Amino acid sequence: MVKLGVNIDHVATIRQARLVMEPDPVFAAAIAEQNGADQITIHLREDRRHIQNRDLKILRSTIQTKLNLEMAASEEMIAIAKNSLPDTVTLVPEKREELTTEGGLVLLEEHKEMIAELKAVNIEVSVFIEPDIEMVKFAKKIGADTVEIHTGRYANLTDSKEIEEELIRIKKAAKQVKSSGMRVVAGHGLNYHNTQALVELELFEEFNIGHSIISRAVFSGLAEAVKTMKEIVK
Repeated sequence: MVKLGVNIDHVATIRQARLVMEPDPVFAAAIAEQNGADQITIHLREDRRHIQNRDLKILRSTIQTKLNLEMAASEEMIAIAKNSLPDTVTLVPEKREELTTEGGLVLLEEHKEMIAELKAVNIEVSVFIEPDIEMVKFAKKIGADTVEIHTGRYANLTDSKEIEEELIRIKKAAKQVKSSGMRVVAGHGLNYHNTQALVELELFEEFNIGHSIISRAVFSGLAEAVKTMKEIVK
């Protein structure tokens, strides 16, 4: 069964716009789980622009499925992860000036020690990288359990030929992940229209989707938005 991870960052974005208590991402996580989410994903950013430490603490104790913590590969965040013990940590690139994650993480030898630290406390470690064969091989070399392929470029393309070419690149990378014995996940920019082509590749074990689900929820409610996306990935 293909799994759906629901990213609830943008519920917190709305809350932080007023610096009040609502809408609470903790409630969003509960609704998402009740309507088919197999995992809740949050990104605790260095600048705390949306998800806060308080959210991580409460979600860790209330989530009934799995908690995936996206975070920068930094000493501060490694310490937070080792203290909060999410089920999965996804290492992502992070820049203060970006609106959202702009690309995959460029893996370095120094990430090997960080991955080992997290795995030592039984946290699954995923790396968010471009659909690049050599980067996938390096992810395996430094000990990653899972690769989340950055689908942002695919999601932003409009030319049908370019879309097809990017799908081929994604497919090759996903196959490399699986043949290397790691879990393969897709995420970033995915919505109710472009996810189906990736589902049809029959390679991905999980899709992490946030902005599109929260956007739809504004008009249809979060329960319906999650249910409909779950049907697509199934």
